[in-house]
Amino acid sequence: MQELLKPEELERYDRQIKLFGIDGQLKLKNSRVLVVGLGGLGSPASIYLTAAGVGKLVIVDKEKVELSNLNRQILYTAKDLGKPKALVAFEKLKELNPNVEVVPVQKDADEELIESLIREVDLVVDGLDNWKTRFIVNKACVKFRKPFIHGGVQGLYGQVLIIVPGKTPCLSCILPREPAEERPGLPVLGPTPGLIAMIQVTEAIKLLTGYGAPALNKLIVYDGYNMKFHEISVTRNPQCPTCGWIEE
Repeated sequence: MQELLKPEELERYDRQIKLFGIDGQLKLKNSRVLVVGLGGLGSPASIYLTAAGVGKLVIVDKEKVELSNLNRQILYTAKDLGKPKALVAFEKLKELNPNVEVVPVQKDADEELIESLIREVDLVVDGLDNWKTRFIVNKACVKFRKPFIHGGVQGLYGQVLIIVPGKTPCLSCILPREPAEERPGLPVLGPTPGLIAMIQVTEAIKLLTGYGAPALNKLIVYDGYNMKFHEISVTRNPQCPTCGWIEE
């Protein structure tokens, strides 16, 4: 199967091929990943997914780059102010790795768009900053049986939940009621979403390649203020209106 990777790719991905082999790298090359939101989470997540060599990366964000983004949204610089995030990200990700097909979507992530995109990918990464859209994504991932890697941050705190429909709880199992939205401009230390995004990408690569043990059935909570990680065991709710219909 080695011939399916170009010599340039074999050299580019050498360090990770030493971990999960050429077969693992081919699985990444043949994978399609959707990142919804290109802010503090989606920005670094997109960079590392592109660097890892996923075959197709679909990136969704309707917003433009603002000055207050630059403390944590590391895809952008001051020269990008006022430009559409999806288009800026597209240019920079293609420059990072021309082998990856990057598809920018500069549209509102409503239910119709989300369903149409999730239907065509293998895995979804949460780069969002609002619960309404997260629950739309969660519902669509359950509907189409696609893994969804949730991440959320505030201040020096973050959380990650790996959702594999039929095997793990979905977001609605953990949060039966949609949390109240935080006011715009919630406080966050720049490295916090970066750290959470790296956990998300690590779990995405593990799921896509089959290498390692994904963090299933646990909520990972990061406390940067005290520099601690906590794991909270979680289980499916058989009465969950979103995923309760799926048989394991």
